[in-house]
Amino acid sequence: MVRRGVGTSSSPDDARGVYGISVAAELVGMGVQTLRLYEARGLLEPERTAGGTRRYSADDLGRLRRIGDLLDAGLNLAGIGMVLDLEAENTQLRAEQAEQEWLRTAAITAGRPGGKSRTSVATNKSSTAGPASPT
Repeated sequence: MVRRGVGTSSSPDDARGVYGISVAAELVGMGVQTLRLYEARGLLEPERTAGGTRRYSADDLGRLRRIGDLLDAGLNLAGIGMVLDLEAENTQLRAEQAEQEWLRTAAITAGRPGGKSRTSVATNKSSTAGPASPT
């Protein structure tokens, strides 16, 4: 249940740990001991309160569901760890590539007169040209 009121949002941040272990286990259809095993094997790392209680985030729940899918596909826990690491690396590389593409596009756009794109420069040229002379 999400509380609504002063200082709270209607939905928690996906990375913020809000679910206790029993609620998280129920939400993903796994046992509490299974979640502890996955943590011990390094497949996920839930947040901890000051008292040491595990708090699972929406991102953690998604990761647990992905682990379940990979288990259903026949992978063992060591293989799942490798797949999850490769997926995280792939996501990071794609984000870096998108950022580089954006920076390259911004640099090209900034290098044009007035920082305008080719389309807007061409439009401005045609709209400022005088009337066509009769031939």
